[in-house]
Amino acid sequence: MAEAASPERAPRAGFAITPSRGKFTIHNGPSYRAAAPGDVRTGLWVLDRHCNGMGFLHGGMACAFADSALAWAVWSATNKMSVTIKLTMEFMEIAREGEWIEAHPVVTAVDGDFVHVSARIVKEDGALAARADAVFRTVRRGPSAKA
Repeated sequence: MAEAASPERAPRAGFAITPSRGKFTIHNGPSYRAAAPGDVRTGLWVLDRHCNGMGFLHGGMACAFADSALAWAVWSATNKMSVTIKLTMEFMEIAREGEWIEAHPVVTAVDGDFVHVSARIVKEDGALAARADAVFRTVRRGPSAKA
């Protein structure tokens, strides 16, 4: 079902829509990636479907957004797909429907197949909405894996 109350908005300058990678992403997007080489920021317009009953970004959606942004940073640093081993979130400030948020991830360590990464989730006004810390494990697709 289409969501008439929250039409898709154009990304902020310097961002382009993130190519979709599956049903979950299609339903919970769209999200946007910074377009400049080496810039691993990810952005999101907070839509009605992303909000809880109180009208601000649902914690689960914030986690999904952070997880995706962190995985993009891992890919950018290693050129390998990865899976989340651990994700920790700290919530500082609410993000309301209609606000733009950005994840600013940093890979802090690569230890074999394990990649440690953190991100600040910031609002348009620069306020820190959340922090995410994660460990990912890089994976290689086998011959039987679906594309």
